[in-house]
Amino acid sequence: MARPRKPLLSRDRIVATAGTLVDAEGLAALSTRRLAAELGVSGPSLYNHFRTKDEILDAVADAVSAKIDLSMFAADDLRDWRTALHDWAVSYRAALADHPNLVPLLAQGPGRRPAGLKVADAVFGAMVRAGWPPAQATRIGALMRYFITGSALGSFARGFVDDETAYDPADYPHLGQAHLLAERREQVDEAAFETGLRALLDGLAMQYEAGVRESWGTERSAGPGAKGSSGRSS
Repeated sequence: MARPRKPLLSRDRIVATAGTLVDAEGLAALSTRRLAAELGVSGPSLYNHFRTKDEILDAVADAVSAKIDLSMFAADDLRDWRTALHDWAVSYRAALADHPNLVPLLAQGPGRRPAGLKVADAVFGAMVRAGWPPAQATRIGALMRYFITGSALGSFARGFVDDETAYDPADYPHLGQAHLLAERREQVDEAAFETGLRALLDGLAMQYEAGVRESWGTERSAGPGAKGSSGRSS
């Protein structure tokens, strides 16, 4: 009976295996030797597909970026810029939440990674189409990345221990319920993210309306394609 053939080594298989390893054990666990062992191949065979370990990590990070929904930024999508940013941010954070060990790498920016660059391009293009000046559109993309990756770097609720005696009322009079946060981690962290996101978007909407009044003038803001008080653009 013939031996079963080993699966052919491919870029996709290398990236998937490397991603599983990083998800399970962290970035430090990934080495070409360890990855080759997981794949059941010799180390040098990896270099037929990737020149360095950093290239493999970039591909793994880009695979995560490719999971982020960008449909709300399509030119024919009917969502206004504020709703689009909200929906994108939720999708972005969900992708990061599935791969927390990769967040420090993704937080550094897209570099040359194609999917990461598509994310940046989509956000910038949509903001400019909505009427934001290019410089401000760039800042919006930056601040959204700061906020989303920052929220995914760690859990606020998990930062407290599940031990009532750890928070003596004499020392911490306002932390009497802090020991309950850990068991409610998902609820607390999700609500905190949504609260922060809405506050951020409220602030942007105020800037947007101020820009309409000060830079575009009454005639343009009152005509076809006007931007309303909610930040909608047609």
